[in-house]
Amino acid sequence: MLVKSDEGVIFYLSVVNILGLLINKVFSLSMLTQSQVSIKFSSPRILPSLFNRIFIRFVHLLSYDMDFDRLCKDILGLESKIRFAGVCDDSGAIKYGGQREGITNLLSPEETKRSNLQALARWALRSSLASKVGKGKYAMSEYEKIKRITFPLDENHLLLVTTEVDADHNKIISDILPMLT
Repeated sequence: MLVKSDEGVIFYLSVVNILGLLINKVFSLSMLTQSQVSIKFSSPRILPSLFNRIFIRFVHLLSYDMDFDRLCKDILGLESKIRFAGVCDDSGAIKYGGQREGITNLLSPEETKRSNLQALARWALRSSLASKVGKGKYAMSEYEKIKRITFPLDENHLLLVTTEVDADHNKIISDILPMLT
């Protein structure tokens, strides 16, 4: 697809690659390469790298609304012992998903946000060690009343799943991991 603006900016977008990216359930900016988005500039007024980053971020953000909501619904549909499936952003706020209907929250909204911020900090530490031990796939904690499983989605989003204590967390994790690729 070739589009030329009045300012002389020429965009060449590989339709096949863009459609492939939009079909993916979750993708990160690091997965976009020059072969997937090619931008040629004939106007010296616009910095190519800045425009490229803004364009990629725009496409990336458009995919989140639909993908993360669907992901959370699909996870809640896996098993009745899953209490909660949600995605928080880097502020700790739950932006997508939520509690299974009929389940009582154990934490207040403020406690939930504080807990999410702690989980984000732990994932930041894990990420800093990734060059030595590899990228983390998930983390699981078992408490007296629930199990909590976290999955990194990208640099700014974390998938949080809580289950009943007697849930088969190994099966749930192995069902969720393919949904994230």
